[in-house]
Amino acid sequence: MTQPAVHPVDARLPLAKLFTLGLQHVLVMYAGAVAVPLIIGGALKLSIDQVAFLINADLFACGIATLIQTIGVWKFGLRLPIMMGVTFTAVTPMIAIGTNPALGLLDIYGATIVSGIIGIVIAPYIGKLLRLFPPVVTGTVITVIGVSLMGVGINWAAGGFGNPDYGNPVYLGVSFAVLVCILYITKYVRGFFANIAVLLGILFGTLVALLLGKVSFAGLAETPWIGIVMPFHFGMPKFDLIAIATMTLVMLVTFIESTGMFLAVGDIVGRPVDQKTLVRGLRVDGLGTLIGGIFNTFPYTSFSQNVGLVGVTGVKSRWVCVAGGMILIALGMFPKVAHVVASVPQFVLGGAGIVMFGMVTATGIKILSTVDLAKNKYNLYIIAISIGMGMIPVASDKFFNKLPHALEPLLHSGILLASITAVLLNAHFNGLRSQAEANALAQEAGKQADTAH
Repeated sequence: MTQPAVHPVDARLPLAKLFTLGLQHVLVMYAGAVAVPLIIGGALKLSIDQVAFLINADLFACGIATLIQTIGVWKFGLRLPIMMGVTFTAVTPMIAIGTNPALGLLDIYGATIVSGIIGIVIAPYIGKLLRLFPPVVTGTVITVIGVSLMGVGINWAAGGFGNPDYGNPVYLGVSFAVLVCILYITKYVRGFFANIAVLLGILFGTLVALLLGKVSFAGLAETPWIGIVMPFHFGMPKFDLIAIATMTLVMLVTFIESTGMFLAVGDIVGRPVDQKTLVRGLRVDGLGTLIGGIFNTFPYTSFSQNVGLVGVTGVKSRWVCVAGGMILIALGMFPKVAHVVASVPQFVLGGAGIVMFGMVTATGIKILSTVDLAKNKYNLYIIAISIGMGMIPVASDKFFNKLPHALEPLLHSGILLASITAVLLNAHFNGLRSQAEANALAQEAGKQADTAH
């Protein structure tokens, strides 16, 4: 009797490969993962020791949320190759809460905990919105996700935001060398080493940067080997209604962005996301945010660069991201190792970032290629206007400056603007499908993806 074939998403690779591929995922997300604690710590004028603890707590919680999302626990978990990290959508609201003289860090944690609980409760209702995302909407949103994030990779290549030596030709040269290295390996190397092309490119770039004297290990000797992440390290959380309302709004924005990410990774690996799967994934966004508040960190969502990495490598196994989650937990508990990983310069990540974010964009374009653009001219309007709206925050970060400050989480997310525009225009021009039709469409897309892959 023949055994049923195992889907590539569920394939368990040898331990050595799992570790190497998992480490690759960690390296490409690390800069983004630690950026939010650094920004919040600086804005709230926390001490160096406190910021270091925030980073360790963040990595630890990242790992836990990733394990729940990839392995799946009860009604939680997408069970697809996803890496979880702190959402940048929450940065501005959290700084506003933390720097308010009447509030502070503990109010951020209180609002984070409550918004996470609310997120878990409302996830099934958000999941019912899947029928609002036919291919013309999904493809447009995923394209905007990739294009919006391309700026991150470009800024990495130039040295990173706030770098006084931004645009140094050395940075640009190393970033370009990393890009060429990745492309060379992708074209001429086969087997396992082709799957870790991004990791090899980053290691190559780090070696070049080290030889050029551009890698700093300052502070490594003073960093402890072991750090225990304790819940409520800064004290018991406080609960302010306005802060809670603000972070709940962030949670809703995160859900919309996550929906696009989940649909993208489902398309890439050939296992399309239906309503039930989407709800399980969104619940982890809520649970991860709850865990973040308890362990002294912030709201969590899926990281787009890792979605792009899945597209680049073609490795679809969720167990690779399970390995990545375990590595993140280890980094959170061993600060000295985390310090070494953090020493990889941002300009080294730049070349890899351009590849990965470009792959997200390419996935969106691939989905749009299945949309009827010849007979249905309205689809062109949906795509054109939605992408235009999504590019507003990218092209002009001051475009909405004269509008109420409270609307910032909504208006400064190009992904959200594109999503809302695409959904509304599609409803106007094409009407809304029933949930059954939406699920049938998702299954058909899965068959096409399996054939393509």
